[in-house]
Amino acid sequence: MKLGIVGLPNVGKSTLFNALTASGAEAENYPFCTIEPNVGVVPVPDERLNMILNIIDSQRILPASIEFFDIAGLVKGASDGEGLGNKFLSHIREVEAIVHVVRAFENENITHVEGKIDPINDIEIINLELALADLDIVGKRLEKVERLVKGDKEYKKELVLLQKIKEAIENEESLRNMDFDKNEMNILKSLNLLSLKPILYVCNVSEKDLAEGIEDNPYVKQVKKYAKKEESKVIAVSAKIEAEISQLNDDEKEIFLEELGLKESGLDQLIKASYDLLGLMSFITAGPKEIRAWTIKKGTKAPQAAGKIHTDIERGFIRAEVINYKDLINAGGETKAKEKGLVRLEGKDYIVQDGDVVLFRFNV
Repeated sequence: MKLGIVGLPNVGKSTLFNALTASGAEAENYPFCTIEPNVGVVPVPDERLNMILNIIDSQRILPASIEFFDIAGLVKGASDGEGLGNKFLSHIREVEAIVHVVRAFENENITHVEGKIDPINDIEIINLELALADLDIVGKRLEKVERLVKGDKEYKKELVLLQKIKEAIENEESLRNMDFDKNEMNILKSLNLLSLKPILYVCNVSEKDLAEGIEDNPYVKQVKKYAKKEESKVIAVSAKIEAEISQLNDDEKEIFLEELGLKESGLDQLIKASYDLLGLMSFITAGPKEIRAWTIKKGTKAPQAAGKIHTDIERGFIRAEVINYKDLINAGGETKAKEKGLVRLEGKDYIVQDGDVVLFRFNV
């Protein structure tokens, strides 16, 4: 699952990406520092795995992971090719969701491409460029469907939908606010529209805001109000602080966060929020070799979840032995959990829940 980190130049995207991946991606104080997208696979923080390791003797733990793309900064006019915009927009088409970083701090030593700190203006610039790029795609498809519908009335539904989308974009309406039925979503899926991708807004705040609390930051308040209209989520992080935290070991990190009065780092919040944005969750397998979190879409049934481990397990699925991780921990292990009747036998129609510890029985 891929998420693209986007935003105007110099808002802290690459700094945040560096902290996420510790990859050393270049982050400098000038526009278009990032040309090709840097890519990093990031583990999803999951304290449940360590909790299970405390009661089950296992060689290692393997968390779930997601992929982040650090996409170069877009500017006004990107959809017309400004600032290598067409190339950068094509990179965004490759991701499933967008992490939109906006600047929410004052610092006269760090230039802003628009010459002022205005996160809503920044958001609208990016959203407009995504919408204009979509308008081009929709317009070309509409021309083709208008020809096709004359000989095949099956294209009538697509024609009506495309006209509705075109009108909405021209009226500067958010596509994320529109309701589409299943058939319409299937049509839109082939177009891969940028402004339909789920989005998480990340406010990059100052170290002072983080220490004193972000509640009074007026920029964060503005972004939250804006995001509420399209039912998008907002989190606030300090990219600079997160970059420092990423260089610490676990003990040092815990002390540092405690001094800041934080329960978890902004990066952990970001990764978890990104995971949730994609509609993902994890189930767990636990044995002597490894304790592992497996990524599935919410609503996945047991056989398809088994297929994430191996296609043979899905093909030969018989049943799943399931226990919630909390019950497993409270019982003190699998044997005691079975004695207490906490392990359930589930069939093909069982929808796997987040935090389920599962043993699949199969025969091929």
